[in-house]
Amino acid sequence: MLLLHYIGAFLLLVLITTAGIQSGRKVKTSNDFSSGGGSTGVAIIAGSIVGTLVGGASTIGTAQLAFNYGFSAWWFTLGGGIGLVVMALFFAKPFYLSGAKTMSELIRKEYGKKTALCATILMSLGTFLSIVSQFLSGIALITSISHISSLAAILIILLMMMAYVMFGGFWGVGSVGILKTILLYITCLVCGINVLNLSGGITSLYNALPSGQYFSLFARGFLVDGGAGFSLVVGVLCTQTYLQALLSAKSLKVARLGVCTAGVLTLLIGIAGIFVGMFMKVHHPDIPSSNALPDFVLQYIPPFMGGIILATLLVALIGTGAGLALGLSSLITNDIYKLYFSKKQNPKKDLFVSRMVIAAILLCAGAFTLGNAGSLILSWSFMSMGLRGATVFAPVCFALFLKGRVGKRYAIIATIAGPLSVLLGKFLLPATIDPLFLGIAMSSLIMCMGLL
Repeated sequence: MLLLHYIGAFLLLVLITTAGIQSGRKVKTSNDFSSGGGSTGVAIIAGSIVGTLVGGASTIGTAQLAFNYGFSAWWFTLGGGIGLVVMALFFAKPFYLSGAKTMSELIRKEYGKKTALCATILMSLGTFLSIVSQFLSGIALITSISHISSLAAILIILLMMMAYVMFGGFWGVGSVGILKTILLYITCLVCGINVLNLSGGITSLYNALPSGQYFSLFARGFLVDGGAGFSLVVGVLCTQTYLQALLSAKSLKVARLGVCTAGVLTLLIGIAGIFVGMFMKVHHPDIPSSNALPDFVLQYIPPFMGGIILATLLVALIGTGAGLALGLSSLITNDIYKLYFSKKQNPKKDLFVSRMVIAAILLCAGAFTLGNAGSLILSWSFMSMGLRGATVFAPVCFALFLKGRVGKRYAIIATIAGPLSVLLGKFLLPATIDPLFLGIAMSSLIMCMGLL
């Protein structure tokens, strides 16, 4: 990095930090911290969702997968965008009118405490894996632009994630998310235009790479890439962070519009990363695939703008990891701590516990990442979404649309059988079939048996 890189990055980080501090002044209670007090508008909802969904996996991870497979890397943002549009059109109203603050509370009201506890633990594991993918993205970014070790990179990411969310909570994630979304679109525009200019257009990339692989949405196989997209759709519908954003709206109309806006924005944001990944495969085939996007910025973007873009990528993955930690903290605080350890209302104590849970989650994720640095970033994200979807997709659909029709016994079996089938499928199914299909099918079959 040159001096102008550092100046651009520093100015952007000052801007982001200022926005985070301002948002922290709005937090007075644990309800403000976790959901914005139910008074947010379209911009904050869309900003918090995009700011959480579009992070290291959607940028650095997408470029990494595109370096190896091309357009099949689009499934993360494509599936996420489709999932949000489906949520806005079909799930927003029953979710919003349910009166539940968390996904687990919705399950508890319908199927009882035992099912809710199982769902909370398994959904927490899925969300945790997604936080790990953000740490992996951060390691790839920081080590590619500096000579520091992976451990030092993890410590930097850990401290920044804590600062991002522990003071501003939902307001921090939402306010900074709006700014982050604008910056990410500027980043995509600059990188996309530069790739097309440098490569001579899409036709040149098409001619330079095996088109059957790099320009197919199903380069890894229809059931593998289709399963990846499907895992994003169901994963988005079953993630506490996105439900939290929906429930923070001041009205159902605002909730729908905010979620739908986030979906459309998410659909478009992965394309630039795909072009960058393919460009770097043509011109720098020997680099580590995870370095494709950071190396492109360092080598082909003017230094001052490059510094801003690198800082944007860092903020993107920090924001996503922090936002997921906030959603996971809400699950643990509301559905485990308040139910089993502290039934008395104490807003200040609840706020303190929420922040401590976030700190513990991020510390565990950082420690877990140490042994997995260098692995494929998006594989963790797809696994995370799939695990969440297999756990609660079928029980939540029945709770929302067939209320009171399935007994508790069937629901708890379905909640456990779904993710267990996914894990077994990893070993029993051929590599060309995504085990998520088995998990969703098994869970849905058990719920249907309960319905009959």
